[in-house]
Amino acid sequence: MSHEPISPPVDARLPAWQLALFGLQHVLSMAASPITAVFLIAKVLALPADLTVQLIGATFFACGIGTLLQSLGAGPIGARMPFVMVPGGAPTMLFAGIAAQAGLPTAAGAALLASAFYWVLLPVFTRCLRLFPRVVVGAMLLLVSINLIRIYATIVVGQPGSADFAQPRALGLALATIVATVIVAGTLRGTAGRLAVLIGLMAGATLGWALGAMPALADVWHGPLFTHPVWLPFGMPRFDVLAALPLLIFTAISMAEATAQTVAVGETCGKAISLRRDVPKTIRGDALASLAGALFGTPLIVTSAENIGVVQTTGVRSRYVTAAAGAVLIVIALFAPLARLAYAIPAAVVGGTALIVFAMIGVMGIRLLASVDLHARANQYTLAAALVVGLAPILVPNLYRHFGAPVQIVLGNGMAAGTLAAIATQLAFAALARLGGHAHAGAAAAPSHDA
Repeated sequence: MSHEPISPPVDARLPAWQLALFGLQHVLSMAASPITAVFLIAKVLALPADLTVQLIGATFFACGIGTLLQSLGAGPIGARMPFVMVPGGAPTMLFAGIAAQAGLPTAAGAALLASAFYWVLLPVFTRCLRLFPRVVVGAMLLLVSINLIRIYATIVVGQPGSADFAQPRALGLALATIVATVIVAGTLRGTAGRLAVLIGLMAGATLGWALGAMPALADVWHGPLFTHPVWLPFGMPRFDVLAALPLLIFTAISMAEATAQTVAVGETCGKAISLRRDVPKTIRGDALASLAGALFGTPLIVTSAENIGVVQTTGVRSRYVTAAAGAVLIVIALFAPLARLAYAIPAAVVGGTALIVFAMIGVMGIRLLASVDLHARANQYTLAAALVVGLAPILVPNLYRHFGAPVQIVLGNGMAAGTLAAIATQLAFAALARLGGHAHAGAAAAPSHDA
């Protein structure tokens, strides 16, 4: 009788066809992020079309390299968990701002400096990991979920005041995508049920094509077939620490996000997580992926919240699935028609998929908080402080517009602000408990003067 050890779900090796389908599901769930990031930079800087297309390919390539690194690992680098990498929203805006003020070579230099700063800051951050108990991580995941839902809801409906704001067709496509995803997840079993996100997205895209919201499929073949990332596309980087300061500050925020995401993926995959062992591996993976991306002209490449929601939604927990997604991302980067096909999917469909995926991240946060003793006053006020301080900049954009740039970077990021508030509240209650304990011990030790 065989007594071979059973591999944990995170290390399960699936058949090749399942790896391809489940990997493609991850790719389509996050494909909007690289495209949106590059178009934001191109719009701010008025980049020519050929450079924009080149940067889209470079960003997919860097995301693919980072995804393979996080999924498979290389020594102490990479989480060896089902992670997908994307260009972060905040660092993309910071990259574009630096480029607008000081030029693209300075922005590239800032991204390189930030990639190196991860390694400098990591030993200090590792000593602070005790400040992330479950109540703090659960609050972080809730704030991440709410913030991403707000962002992608705007992608669906457009900007308030614009001519195409809240068009019925866009709302209908998003709703149809969500409904299709839920129906598939609720009614189908086995592999089909686990492909709910992909099937829902395909259903939404098919409806969009029928309604004329997508270009003809023949159009994706217009243009070059193959492309490749270009080494240092903006010329030699220029290193200006002062200009890079916003990105250097962001690295600390990114480390906190990586901590929450490592815990969340570990919970979803049923893998026991050691903060001091596993979180630094994730952060080193982020640092190396960001370094590779910066050399090809991209903003910082970080672990993706999108794929955490996909893992939670589908229950497919193998890291080899996201490794397959990394390979697909590299193919997309090199084979231009695939990138054009991903770009052709209507924004409302991508947004609808993202909304349900990001909502699942909030579910994970609630699940973590359910295991916390919320009858304890310290936990009650920690969660309350995180929600108040974290939700304020999410619900009221530009809340800190009259403050300096460092304050805007930290407090204007709802996840960062809420995390800092939660940690400060935890520390305050711990200090008060110690003071109360010392006072009580002192009173007990004092000599009695009763007759």
